[in-house]
Amino acid sequence: MGKSQGAMGFEVLTLAHGHLVEVVAGVPESAWAAPTPCTGWTVRQVFNHARIDQQGYGLAITGGRPDSDPFHPADALAGDPSAELGKVVRAVADAYAGLPADAEQVPTPLGPLPLPLAAAAAAMDAGVHAWDIAVATDQDRHLPLELAEGIWPVARRLVDRLRDAYQVFAPAREPEQGYDSAEALLAFLGRDPHWTPPAS
Repeated sequence: MGKSQGAMGFEVLTLAHGHLVEVVAGVPESAWAAPTPCTGWTVRQVFNHARIDQQGYGLAITGGRPDSDPFHPADALAGDPSAELGKVVRAVADAYAGLPADAEQVPTPLGPLPLPLAAAAAAMDAGVHAWDIAVATDQDRHLPLELAEGIWPVARRLVDRLRDAYQVFAPAREPEQGYDSAEALLAFLGRDPHWTPPAS
């Protein structure tokens, strides 16, 4: 018997959180000011944005508001960035784990979504920002294929609407021949899968 959609969505979220936590732990102290694929944003800004975004996914379920606007995020680098992020992703995981497996609609910062899509939307945010930080800080550049496959259903359903309504994604790029599903996803989300930091 196959896994429930909710369980699959939750696994994708766990995978994305693990990837983001690993990447943030791997950021060298000297790299927080480095440019990222998000034009005009440094590694520090993308990290703070990703942390607040995840906080929003957890608090949408448990009640409350994030501690700042994700597009003008509070800075969490004064303390231990990995510890700050760890607290947030644990809270999100706990909020999702507390939902009934058959929850039809789950509150998210993007509005109510079926449980597997809600978890995948949080995973999309965490996973893609992990990739932004990884390529900006010369870490393993690949978005895991398993993670990309889990994100695609929610990307197809939501991204064009979000792009049109809020300009939160750059225009989609045409995928090149030979792209795998992770590279194609990054292109769909407006990123160059082969982005490299500008020469200093």
